[in-house]
Amino acid sequence: MEIGVEARENRVALVELEGRLDMLSAVDVKQKLAEVVGEGNHRLVVDLHKVSFVDSSGLGALISGLKAARVAGGDLRLARADKQVRYILEVSTLDRVLRPYATVEEALSGY
Repeated sequence: MEIGVEARENRVALVELEGRLDMLSAVDVKQKLAEVVGEGNHRLVVDLHKVSFVDSSGLGALISGLKAARVAGGDLRLARADKQVRYILEVSTLDRVLRPYATVEEALSGY
């Protein structure tokens, strides 16, 4: 799993993930999201455009990032999730708390 972070204005960070968000990579993603929030960027947009697969461990990492962001007074939004990822979010009803946006720009709006 490749993880890129781009700090933006107003305590916003764009986190770009590439690869499989599964049991093997979830710990790294969880740690990186916590680190980004700890650096003061509590408004996160996670770009999933290059994520080919998400399992329950991956969802757990995203939920952990959401919790860290909300404790710091922010939020976590998902952008450009593919069909498999959107399906997993819908089936688990996590799309109610991990809101998916069609584009990065939509996810960033309002921050």
